[in-house]
Amino acid sequence: MYLNYGKEKLLLELPKGISWKEIKITEMPVLENPDESVREAIRRPIDSPPLRDIVKPGESVCLLVNDPTRVARSEVFLPVLIEEMKEAGVKEEDMFIVFTTGTHRTLDDDEMASLVGSDIAARIPMFNHDCYNDDELVSVGTTSRGTPVQVNKKVLAADRRILTGSIVHHFFAGFGGGRKALIPGVAGYETIKINHSLLLDDRSKIGVTIGNPAYEDQVEAALMVGGDFLLNVVLNEKKEFLGVYAGDMVTAHLKACEFVEKVYGCKIDALADVAIASSGGYPKDINIYQAQKTLENAVNAVKVGGSVILLAECPEGTGSQVYEKWARQYPCFEDLTDALRKDFHIGGHKAYVVARALQRARVYLVSSLSPDVVRALGFIPAESLQAAVEEVFSGLSAGQDLLAYVMPQGSLTVPVLT
Repeated sequence: MYLNYGKEKLLLELPKGISWKEIKITEMPVLENPDESVREAIRRPIDSPPLRDIVKPGESVCLLVNDPTRVARSEVFLPVLIEEMKEAGVKEEDMFIVFTTGTHRTLDDDEMASLVGSDIAARIPMFNHDCYNDDELVSVGTTSRGTPVQVNKKVLAADRRILTGSIVHHFFAGFGGGRKALIPGVAGYETIKINHSLLLDDRSKIGVTIGNPAYEDQVEAALMVGGDFLLNVVLNEKKEFLGVYAGDMVTAHLKACEFVEKVYGCKIDALADVAIASSGGYPKDINIYQAQKTLENAVNAVKVGGSVILLAECPEGTGSQVYEKWARQYPCFEDLTDALRKDFHIGGHKAYVVARALQRARVYLVSSLSPDVVRALGFIPAESLQAAVEEVFSGLSAGQDLLAYVMPQGSLTVPVLT
Protein backbone atom coordinates (compact mmCIF):
# COMPACT_ATOMS: atom_id res chain seq x y z
CA MET A 1 0.00 0.00 0.00
CA TYR A 2 1.00 3.64 -0.41
CA LEU A 3 1.23 6.20 2.39
CA ASN A 4 1.13 9.97 2.01
CA TYR A 5 4.38 11.82 2.63
CA GLY A 6 4.33 15.55 1.97
CA LYS A 7 2.84 15.91 -1.49
CA GLU A 8 4.06 12.46 -2.54
CA LYS A 9 3.21 8.83 -1.78
CA LEU A 10 5.63 6.20 -0.45
CA LEU A 11 5.27 2.47 -1.02
CA LEU A 12 5.00 0.37 2.15
CA GLU A 13 6.01 -3.29 1.92
CA LEU A 14 5.79 -5.30 5.13
CA PRO A 15 7.77 -8.51 5.67
CA LYS A 16 5.93 -11.72 4.86
CA GLY A 17 4.23 -13.45 7.75
CA ILE A 18 3.53 -10.27 9.71
CA SER A 19 -0.02 -9.90 10.97
CA TRP A 20 -1.14 -6.33 10.33
CA LYS A 21 -4.29 -4.27 10.49
CA GLU A 22 -5.17 -0.88 9.12
CA ILE A 23 -6.46 1.77 11.51
CA LYS A 24 -8.68 3.98 9.43
CA ILE A 25 -11.55 6.40 9.64
CA THR A 26 -14.97 4.81 10.05
CA GLU A 27 -16.74 4.81 6.69
CA MET A 28 -19.53 7.37 6.70
CA PRO A 29 -21.72 8.55 3.82
CA VAL A 30 -20.39 11.65 2.09
CA LEU A 31 -22.70 14.65 1.84
CA GLU A 32 -23.78 14.76 -1.80
CA ASN A 33 -24.37 18.51 -1.85
CA PRO A 34 -22.18 20.30 0.71
CA ASP A 35 -23.50 23.72 -0.32
CA GLU A 36 -27.06 22.69 0.44
CA SER A 37 -26.01 20.99 3.69
CA VAL A 38 -24.32 24.21 4.82
CA ARG A 39 -27.38 26.24 3.87
CA GLU A 40 -29.67 23.86 5.76
CA ALA A 41 -27.42 23.95 8.85
CA ILE A 42 -27.28 27.74 9.07
CA ARG A 43 -31.02 28.05 8.52
CA ARG A 44 -31.86 25.38 11.09
CA PRO A 45 -29.06 25.78 13.64
CA ILE A 46 -28.57 24.14 17.04
CA ASP A 47 -29.62 26.25 20.04
CA SER A 48 -29.45 29.48 18.04
CA PRO A 49 -31.56 31.69 15.78
CA PRO A 50 -30.79 31.28 12.06
CA LEU A 51 -27.78 33.25 10.83
CA ARG A 52 -29.95 35.65 8.83
CA ASP A 53 -31.78 36.60 12.04
CA ILE A 54 -28.52 37.36 13.86
CA VAL A 55 -26.68 39.63 11.43
CA LYS A 56 -28.19 43.05 10.68
CA PRO A 57 -27.71 45.60 7.88
CA GLY A 58 -24.98 48.09 8.72
CA GLU A 59 -23.22 45.76 11.16
CA SER A 60 -19.61 44.71 10.70
CA VAL A 61 -19.11 40.95 10.51
CA CYS A 62 -15.85 39.13 11.21
CA LEU A 63 -15.47 35.67 9.69
CA LEU A 64 -12.89 33.59 11.56
CA VAL A 65 -11.24 31.11 9.19
CA ASN A 66 -8.76 28.25 9.69
CA ASP A 67 -5.13 28.55 8.63
CA PRO A 68 -3.54 25.89 6.32
CA THR A 69 -2.58 23.57 9.20
CA ARG A 70 -6.25 22.75 9.80
CA VAL A 71 -8.04 21.77 6.60
CA ALA A 72 -11.64 22.96 6.68
CA ARG A 73 -12.65 23.42 3.02
CA SER A 74 -13.50 27.03 3.81
CA GLU A 75 -13.67 27.77 0.08
CA VAL A 76 -16.81 25.62 -0.06
CA PHE A 77 -18.84 26.96 2.84
CA LEU A 78 -17.75 30.62 2.90
CA PRO A 79 -19.67 31.54 -0.29
CA VAL A 80 -22.84 30.12 1.27
CA LEU A 81 -22.31 32.03 4.51
CA ILE A 82 -21.60 35.26 2.68
CA GLU A 83 -24.60 34.90 0.39
CA GLU A 84 -26.87 34.20 3.36
CA MET A 85 -25.66 37.35 5.10
CA LYS A 86 -26.09 39.41 1.94
CA GLU A 87 -29.68 38.22 1.72
CA ALA A 88 -30.09 39.49 5.30
CA GLY A 89 -28.94 42.93 4.17
CA VAL A 90 -25.27 42.83 5.18
CA LYS A 91 -23.00 44.37 2.56
CA GLU A 92 -19.75 42.74 1.52
CA GLU A 93 -17.84 45.90 2.43
CA ASP A 94 -18.96 45.34 6.02
CA MET A 95 -17.49 41.82 6.09
CA PHE A 96 -13.88 40.82 6.71
CA ILE A 97 -11.92 37.62 7.29
CA VAL A 98 -9.34 36.96 10.00
CA PHE A 99 -7.25 33.78 9.87
CA THR A 100 -7.09 31.99 13.20
CA THR A 101 -3.36 31.38 13.29
CA GLY A 102 -2.89 31.28 17.07
CA THR A 103 0.88 31.07 17.48
CA HIS A 104 1.38 29.77 13.93
CA ARG A 105 3.13 31.80 11.24
CA THR A 106 1.25 34.40 9.22
CA LEU A 107 0.01 33.69 5.69
CA ASP A 108 0.92 35.35 2.41
CA ASP A 109 -1.68 36.57 -0.08
CA ASP A 110 -1.54 33.43 -2.21
CA GLU A 111 -2.09 31.19 0.81
CA MET A 112 -5.04 33.28 1.92
CA ALA A 113 -6.61 33.09 -1.53
CA SER A 114 -6.11 29.34 -1.73
CA LEU A 115 -7.98 28.89 1.55
CA VAL A 116 -11.04 30.99 0.75
CA GLY A 117 -11.12 30.83 -3.05
CA SER A 118 -9.95 33.47 -5.50
CA ASP A 119 -13.42 34.99 -5.89
CA ILE A 120 -13.87 35.71 -2.19
CA ALA A 121 -10.23 36.79 -1.87
CA ALA A 122 -10.89 39.48 -4.47
CA ARG A 123 -14.03 40.74 -2.72
CA ILE A 124 -13.62 40.37 1.06
CA PRO A 125 -10.74 41.98 3.02
CA MET A 126 -8.49 39.40 4.70
CA PHE A 127 -6.16 39.76 7.69
CA ASN A 128 -3.60 37.70 9.56
CA HIS A 129 -3.70 37.44 13.32
CA ASP A 130 -0.44 38.16 15.14
CA CYS A 131 -0.47 36.91 18.73
CA TYR A 132 2.83 38.68 19.47
CA ASN A 133 1.77 42.20 18.47
CA ASP A 134 0.46 43.87 21.62
CA ASP A 135 -0.75 46.84 19.59
CA GLU A 136 -3.28 44.55 17.90
CA LEU A 137 -4.57 43.04 21.15
CA VAL A 138 -7.12 44.11 23.75
CA SER A 139 -7.86 42.65 27.18
CA VAL A 140 -11.37 41.45 28.11
CA GLY A 141 -10.66 40.09 31.60
CA THR A 142 -9.38 36.97 33.34
CA THR A 143 -10.87 33.47 33.53
CA SER A 144 -11.66 31.73 36.81
CA ARG A 145 -8.48 29.65 36.33
CA GLY A 146 -6.39 32.80 36.09
CA THR A 147 -5.90 33.04 32.34
CA PRO A 148 -5.69 36.69 31.20
CA VAL A 149 -7.80 36.98 28.06
CA GLN A 150 -6.32 39.13 25.31
CA VAL A 151 -7.72 38.93 21.80
CA ASN A 152 -7.33 40.50 18.39
CA LYS A 153 -8.58 44.10 18.56
CA LYS A 154 -10.08 43.99 15.07
CA VAL A 155 -12.02 40.81 15.89
CA LEU A 156 -13.40 42.22 19.13
CA ALA A 157 -14.43 45.48 17.45
CA ALA A 158 -16.68 43.66 14.97
CA ASP A 159 -20.39 43.78 15.67
CA ARG A 160 -20.69 40.07 14.88
CA ARG A 161 -18.19 37.23 15.07
CA ILE A 162 -18.82 34.10 12.99
CA LEU A 163 -16.64 31.15 14.00
CA THR A 164 -15.82 28.61 11.30
CA GLY A 165 -13.56 25.60 11.01
CA SER A 166 -13.31 21.84 11.08
CA ILE A 167 -13.34 19.43 14.00
CA VAL A 168 -10.96 16.60 14.83
CA HIS A 169 -9.65 15.29 18.14
CA HIS A 170 -7.19 17.49 20.01
CA PHE A 171 -4.38 15.96 22.02
CA PHE A 172 -5.06 17.90 25.23
CA ALA A 173 -8.10 20.16 24.65
CA GLY A 174 -10.47 17.32 23.78
CA PHE A 175 -11.50 18.39 20.29
CA GLY A 176 -10.62 21.14 17.85
CA GLY A 177 -13.14 23.52 16.35
CA GLY A 178 -15.75 25.49 18.27
CA ARG A 179 -14.30 27.99 20.75
CA LYS A 180 -10.77 27.41 19.40
CA ALA A 181 -11.44 29.86 16.56
CA LEU A 182 -11.30 32.53 19.27
CA ILE A 183 -9.09 30.91 21.91
CA PRO A 184 -6.33 30.26 20.91
CA GLY A 185 -7.13 31.22 17.29
CA VAL A 186 -7.08 35.01 17.70
CA ALA A 187 -5.75 35.27 21.26
CA GLY A 188 -2.60 36.95 22.52
CA TYR A 189 0.51 34.94 23.28
CA GLU A 190 0.15 35.20 27.08
CA THR A 191 -3.43 33.95 26.87
CA ILE A 192 -2.40 30.99 24.74
CA LYS A 193 0.61 30.23 26.92
CA ILE A 194 -1.26 30.16 30.20
CA ASN A 195 -4.16 28.17 28.76
CA HIS A 196 -1.77 25.67 27.19
CA SER A 197 0.01 25.21 30.53
CA LEU A 198 -3.10 23.31 31.61
CA LEU A 199 -1.92 20.39 29.46
CA LEU A 200 0.31 19.48 32.41
CA ASP A 201 -2.91 18.53 34.22
CA ASP A 202 -3.67 14.84 33.59
CA ARG A 203 -7.35 15.70 33.07
CA SER A 204 -6.48 17.63 29.92
CA LYS A 205 -6.67 14.86 27.37
CA ILE A 206 -7.81 13.87 23.93
CA GLY A 207 -11.51 13.29 23.31
CA VAL A 208 -12.64 14.75 26.65
CA THR A 209 -14.52 18.03 27.11
CA ILE A 210 -16.44 18.10 30.39
CA GLY A 211 -13.96 18.07 33.26
CA ASN A 212 -11.06 18.93 30.94
CA PRO A 213 -9.48 22.09 32.42
CA ALA A 214 -7.86 23.21 29.15
CA TYR A 215 -11.14 22.89 27.23
CA GLU A 216 -13.21 24.54 29.95
CA ASP A 217 -10.77 27.44 30.23
CA GLN A 218 -10.92 27.99 26.47
CA VAL A 219 -14.72 28.00 26.52
CA GLU A 220 -14.84 30.44 29.43
CA ALA A 221 -12.42 32.78 27.66
CA ALA A 222 -14.28 32.51 24.36
CA LEU A 223 -17.57 33.36 26.06
CA MET A 224 -15.93 36.49 27.47
CA VAL A 225 -15.06 37.53 23.91
CA GLY A 226 -18.37 36.42 22.44
CA GLY A 227 -19.10 34.31 19.40
CA ASP A 228 -22.37 35.05 17.62
CA PHE A 229 -22.59 31.98 15.40
CA LEU A 230 -20.68 28.77 14.71
CA LEU A 231 -20.23 26.77 11.54
CA ASN A 232 -18.07 23.66 11.92
CA VAL A 233 -17.59 20.83 9.45
CA VAL A 234 -16.42 17.25 9.75
CA LEU A 235 -14.35 15.92 6.85
CA ASN A 236 -13.02 12.50 5.92
CA GLU A 237 -9.46 11.67 4.90
CA LYS A 238 -10.25 12.73 1.32
CA LYS A 239 -11.41 16.12 2.61
CA GLU A 240 -14.99 15.28 1.66
CA PHE A 241 -17.85 16.57 3.80
CA LEU A 242 -19.37 14.14 6.30
CA GLY A 243 -21.24 16.57 8.53
CA VAL A 244 -22.08 20.25 8.97
CA TYR A 245 -22.98 21.73 12.36
CA ALA A 246 -24.11 25.28 12.98
CA GLY A 247 -25.52 27.35 15.81
CA ASP A 248 -24.42 28.03 19.37
CA MET A 249 -20.66 28.22 19.83
CA VAL A 250 -20.67 25.67 22.67
CA THR A 251 -23.64 23.32 22.28
CA ALA A 252 -23.50 22.96 18.49
CA HIS A 253 -19.82 22.14 18.82
CA LEU A 254 -20.45 19.49 21.49
CA LYS A 255 -23.04 17.90 19.23
CA ALA A 256 -20.50 17.80 16.43
CA CYS A 257 -17.92 16.23 18.76
CA GLU A 258 -20.22 13.24 19.27
CA PHE A 259 -20.12 12.65 15.53
CA VAL A 260 -16.35 13.17 15.37
CA GLU A 261 -15.91 10.44 17.98
CA LYS A 262 -17.87 8.03 15.78
CA VAL A 263 -15.83 8.91 12.70
CA TYR A 264 -12.28 9.19 14.05
CA GLY A 265 -12.37 7.09 17.22
CA CYS A 266 -10.98 3.71 16.13
CA LYS A 267 -11.52 0.70 18.37
CA ILE A 268 -8.61 -1.74 18.71
CA ASP A 269 -8.68 -4.98 20.69
CA ALA A 270 -4.93 -5.19 21.34
CA LEU A 271 -1.83 -3.02 21.42
CA ALA A 272 0.61 -3.72 18.60
CA ASP A 273 4.34 -4.34 18.51
CA VAL A 274 4.76 -1.82 15.69
CA ALA A 275 2.75 1.09 14.32
CA ILE A 276 3.53 2.65 10.95
CA ALA A 277 1.86 6.04 10.78
CA SER A 278 1.59 8.71 8.11
CA SER A 279 0.42 12.14 9.15
CA GLY A 280 -1.65 12.15 5.98
CA GLY A 281 0.75 14.24 3.93
CA TYR A 282 0.79 17.99 3.41
CA PRO A 283 -0.11 20.13 5.36
CA LYS A 284 -0.39 17.80 8.34
CA ASP A 285 3.30 16.86 8.10
CA ILE A 286 4.54 20.36 7.34
CA ASN A 287 6.73 20.27 10.47
CA ILE A 288 7.31 18.28 13.66
CA TYR A 289 5.02 20.66 15.50
CA GLN A 290 2.06 19.43 13.43
CA ALA A 291 3.25 15.82 13.10
CA GLN A 292 3.16 15.49 16.90
CA LYS A 293 -0.57 14.76 16.61
CA THR A 294 0.21 11.65 14.58
CA LEU A 295 2.97 10.66 16.98
CA GLU A 296 0.53 10.85 19.90
CA ASN A 297 -1.99 8.58 18.19
CA ALA A 298 0.64 6.12 17.00
CA VAL A 299 2.30 5.57 20.38
CA ASN A 300 -1.12 4.94 21.90
CA ALA A 301 -1.55 2.05 19.47
CA VAL A 302 1.58 0.13 20.55
CA LYS A 303 2.74 -1.70 23.63
CA VAL A 304 5.06 0.10 26.02
CA GLY A 305 8.51 -0.41 24.54
CA GLY A 306 7.08 -0.97 21.06
CA SER A 307 8.21 0.71 17.86
CA VAL A 308 6.66 3.47 15.76
CA ILE A 309 7.63 4.46 12.23
CA LEU A 310 6.47 8.03 11.70
CA LEU A 311 6.21 9.50 8.21
CA ALA A 312 6.43 13.29 8.27
CA GLU A 313 8.29 15.16 5.55
CA CYS A 314 8.66 18.37 7.62
CA PRO A 315 9.61 20.75 4.77
CA GLU A 316 9.38 23.61 7.28
CA GLY A 317 11.63 21.87 9.79
CA THR A 318 10.62 21.53 13.40
CA GLY A 319 8.05 24.32 13.18
CA SER A 320 9.26 26.10 16.30
CA GLN A 321 12.66 27.31 17.42
CA VAL A 322 11.39 27.26 21.00
CA TYR A 323 10.33 23.62 20.70
CA GLU A 324 13.72 22.70 19.26
CA LYS A 325 15.58 24.64 21.95
CA TRP A 326 13.67 22.92 24.78
CA ALA A 327 14.05 19.48 23.22
CA ARG A 328 17.81 19.94 22.89
CA GLN A 329 18.24 21.55 26.31
CA TYR A 330 16.29 18.91 28.24
CA PRO A 331 16.89 15.43 26.79
CA CYS A 332 15.73 13.96 30.13
CA PHE A 333 11.91 13.89 30.35
CA GLU A 334 11.83 14.48 34.11
CA ASP A 335 14.08 17.53 33.82
CA LEU A 336 11.95 18.87 30.98
CA THR A 337 8.76 18.43 32.99
CA ASP A 338 10.21 20.20 36.02
CA ALA A 339 11.48 23.09 33.91
CA LEU A 340 8.15 23.50 32.18
CA ARG A 341 6.23 23.57 35.45
CA LYS A 342 8.50 26.37 36.64
CA ASP A 343 8.54 28.39 33.42
CA PHE A 344 5.96 27.38 30.82
CA HIS A 345 6.56 28.28 27.17
CA ILE A 346 4.63 27.64 23.97
CA GLY A 347 6.95 25.41 21.99
CA GLY A 348 8.32 24.00 25.21
CA HIS A 349 4.95 22.32 25.64
CA LYS A 350 5.47 20.50 22.34
CA ALA A 351 8.84 19.30 23.56
CA TYR A 352 7.00 17.93 26.60
CA VAL A 353 4.29 16.03 24.71
CA VAL A 354 6.79 14.67 22.17
CA ALA A 355 9.15 13.56 24.94
CA ARG A 356 6.22 11.98 26.80
CA ALA A 357 5.40 9.96 23.69
CA LEU A 358 9.04 8.96 23.23
CA GLN A 359 8.99 7.54 26.76
CA ARG A 360 6.50 4.95 25.57
CA ALA A 361 8.01 3.77 22.27
CA ARG A 362 11.06 3.81 20.01
CA VAL A 363 10.17 6.19 17.19
CA TYR A 364 11.80 6.07 13.76
CA LEU A 365 11.29 9.29 11.82
CA VAL A 366 11.12 9.30 8.02
CA SER A 367 11.54 12.97 7.10
CA SER A 368 13.58 15.53 5.18
CA LEU A 369 15.29 16.66 8.39
CA SER A 370 19.00 16.00 8.84
CA PRO A 371 19.87 12.91 10.92
CA ASP A 372 21.62 15.10 13.50
CA VAL A 373 18.48 17.17 14.07
CA VAL A 374 16.33 14.05 14.25
CA ARG A 375 18.58 12.52 16.92
CA ALA A 376 18.72 15.77 18.88
CA LEU A 377 14.92 15.73 19.07
CA GLY A 378 14.92 12.21 20.49
CA PHE A 379 13.88 10.30 17.36
CA ILE A 380 15.74 7.63 15.42
CA PRO A 381 16.51 8.86 11.87
CA ALA A 382 15.50 6.62 8.96
CA GLU A 383 16.86 6.99 5.43
CA SER A 384 13.58 5.82 3.94
CA LEU A 385 10.31 4.15 4.84
CA GLN A 386 11.53 0.76 3.70
CA ALA A 387 14.83 1.14 5.55
CA ALA A 388 12.88 1.85 8.74
CA VAL A 389 10.65 -1.18 8.17
CA GLU A 390 13.64 -3.44 7.66
CA GLU A 391 15.44 -2.13 10.74
CA VAL A 392 12.39 -2.41 13.01
CA PHE A 393 11.36 -5.90 12.00
CA SER A 394 14.91 -7.25 11.86
CA GLY A 395 15.13 -6.46 15.56
CA LEU A 396 12.08 -8.55 16.40
CA SER A 397 12.19 -12.30 16.94
CA ALA A 398 10.92 -14.21 13.93
CA GLY A 399 9.11 -16.68 16.15
CA GLN A 400 7.07 -14.00 17.87
CA ASP A 401 3.38 -13.58 17.13
CA LEU A 402 3.83 -10.03 15.92
CA LEU A 403 1.12 -7.47 15.30
CA ALA A 404 1.53 -4.25 13.34
CA TYR A 405 -0.88 -1.39 12.76
CA VAL A 406 -0.76 0.79 9.67
CA MET A 407 -2.21 4.27 10.13
CA PRO A 408 -2.54 6.07 6.76
CA GLN A 409 -4.26 9.07 8.38
CA GLY A 410 -2.46 9.02 11.70
CA SER A 411 -3.22 12.62 12.60
CA LEU A 412 -6.95 11.89 12.44
CA THR A 413 -7.44 8.34 13.68
CA VAL A 414 -7.52 7.99 17.47
CA PRO A 415 -6.97 4.41 18.73
CA VAL A 416 -9.38 3.38 21.48
CA LEU A 417 -8.41 0.16 23.27
CA THR A 418 -11.51 -1.93 24.01
